[in-house]
Amino acid sequence: MQLVPGLAIVLIVAGAWSLIVWPQFLRRVMTDPRARDAAGKATKFLTVHVVLVTISMVLGLATAIIGVAGLVA
Repeated sequence: MQLVPGLAIVLIVAGAWSLIVWPQFLRRVMTDPRARDAAGKATKFLTVHVVLVTISMVLGLATAIIGVAGLVA
């Protein structure tokens, strides 16, 4: 894969950003009172946010990997 080094660095930074920011967001969501019901079970609020964070982190990791691959190619 051939990428301009500047674009590869942008992909690496974007991927790293996702991997750094989203776990912090999830920690805040998990402590939110809406995350669990009175019985302690996960609510839809928590489930939706866990799915959102998971997808975003997978895409962030893929973005960073593509950036690294473009940089070393």
